[in-house]
Amino acid sequence: MSTELAELQHSIRRRLEQVVACLDGLTEAETNHVPDVEGGNSPYVLAAHTLGNARAWVLGIACGRDISRDRPAEFRATGADADALSTQLRSFLEDMDAAFAALTPADLDRRLTPSQELWGENRPHEISVREALLQVIYHASLHLGHLEVTRALALQAR
Repeated sequence: MSTELAELQHSIRRRLEQVVACLDGLTEAETNHVPDVEGGNSPYVLAAHTLGNARAWVLGIACGRDISRDRPAEFRATGADADALSTQLRSFLEDMDAAFAALTPADLDRRLTPSQELWGENRPHEISVREALLQVIYHASLHLGHLEVTRALALQAR
């Protein structure tokens, strides 16, 4: 595997591990606490959505695997703790490792137009595999920040 592919893979892995770790130590009520702010989501929803997005963009878009995504369900997700998300993360990371093993440096420049189902909001447009992987890093980083604030608000609501 090229250095660039290894760095992209490592960056995605690290951010997703941090996302799921944000739920560590929270009670069920805190895990599902929705802050009283417009557009707020619970820590569980933010983590479930971030994992769903990564799965869609890495496996489906960048690596071309035949997968589906139920984005609205990501925003209805609830859980007692981080266990189910930790299991999902481990499964995704195994799938990502296998998918990345099949990528070559030349694949990063391949252009594609994702399906609306995998893309999410807005209208899909042509991107490269590299851009898809960088989008996962950007998206996970953005929601990691949201999660850190949402976690603090959930703990404050004790």
